[in-house]
Amino acid sequence: MWLTLMRDRLECIGKLLPDDGFLFVHIDYRESARLKLILDEVIGAGCFRNEIIVGRGTKNVQSQFAEIDSLASGHDTIYLYSRNPNARLKTLFARMEDPQPGKWDTFWRGTDRPTMRYELFGITPQKGQWRWSKERAYEAKRAYEEYCSIHQARVTLDEYWHELEVMFGRGPDFVRKEADGTVQYYVGPRDYKMSSDVWLDLRTLGKVTDFPHEKHEDILERIVDWVTEPGDWVLDSFAGSGTTGAVAHKMGRRWIMVELGEHCHTHIIPRLKKVIDGEDPGGVTEAVGWTGGGGFRYYRLAPSLLEKDKWGNWVINKEYNAAMLTEAVCKLEGFQYAPSDAIYCQHGHSTERDFIYVTTAHLGHDQFQHLSDEVGPDRTLLVLCTAFRLPAGQAGTKPDRYPNLTVKKIPKTVLSRCEWGHDDYSLRVENLPKAPPKPGQMDLALGGGAVTSKDGGASDDG
Repeated sequence: MWLTLMRDRLECIGKLLPDDGFLFVHIDYRESARLKLILDEVIGAGCFRNEIIVGRGTKNVQSQFAEIDSLASGHDTIYLYSRNPNARLKTLFARMEDPQPGKWDTFWRGTDRPTMRYELFGITPQKGQWRWSKERAYEAKRAYEEYCSIHQARVTLDEYWHELEVMFGRGPDFVRKEADGTVQYYVGPRDYKMSSDVWLDLRTLGKVTDFPHEKHEDILERIVDWVTEPGDWVLDSFAGSGTTGAVAHKMGRRWIMVELGEHCHTHIIPRLKKVIDGEDPGGVTEAVGWTGGGGFRYYRLAPSLLEKDKWGNWVINKEYNAAMLTEAVCKLEGFQYAPSDAIYCQHGHSTERDFIYVTTAHLGHDQFQHLSDEVGPDRTLLVLCTAFRLPAGQAGTKPDRYPNLTVKKIPKTVLSRCEWGHDDYSLRVENLPKAPPKPGQMDLALGGGAVTSKDGGASDDG
């Protein structure tokens, strides 16, 4: 059953991934082998990039036994796939626990390229080659002479190298000649190293919430920083405790999270409200300089508005009560759902003078005439009902006798808004409800509202 769920979810994600998108799937040893087969089948074996190893907490309970049935598992796996089999990844670097200071190394190399043998410090190699081109070597010689004559009394060579790295985005080149006649080049100080597919340097278990399998923000920061740019979309279809959204928000990415469990309310929303208010000091907050801001919108997926009856006809789903039906139809028709307490036929509006009325009743001339009189000549009303009968000689959705009314039938008008036969998720998502931010106040509206900060805006809205 779990594998079936994963196949369905991966098929959806595969269709959503853009051509330059990447997919990361975190799994433990119990299902990793079977999941890999499904990933190869659904995403494509040619799109497989890496099997990344990350650490997991282990309990040292086996030492009390003389025999064991298997070794304790000390790692999880993250499968990395690309949408495009020809996609390229940025070189990945990780910070070192013990930074290495700069050092000098020999400038001569044993590889034999005659074009790289030129005079430097009065020396021309007879075999082998210099490491850099003549132009680069002479510029490095000049740069080191400038350091010795101007900056040496002020800063160390490592400090000077870092100054220029910050100023120009890369460290400078230096070459010198030692007293023994050896020509050397400078290898700048390093606080990072190139990463492999073993990420045991990262913490993987988070402690922001009490969610049992919460991921640490460090691992999400590495992934988000590696394969996305600010403004890109990040999707997590198993949101869990909300770590992906929290990290993506702090790093200036737009995000979508999907979760079936009740911890959407108990864990994710409270956590993201703290992120937006700048009250989440943990995780990558300090590393990325996060101080709060932005917002998000929360939606609960409703049941299908329409279903087929036993004769195969489309009818309104029995799960929908009058309020749910009205709100859904308002969204589909581009109206803001705002039922009036004083006027029964005003369920929403698109402008100050254009309103909508939704009913499951059958309407006729008397009802339309009453509605037309109620609306008046200076306003318009869109009427949606399950059936209607117009006076003789009247046809269409805008009968001449009621110039301020437009009449549509449910479910026909709903069906006209549906898109059939799509398998690429290129559906139009329109008329999303937006709640205006309240200055200085956070507002949470379940089932189609917004959570915004005092700064206003919603960073994940697009």
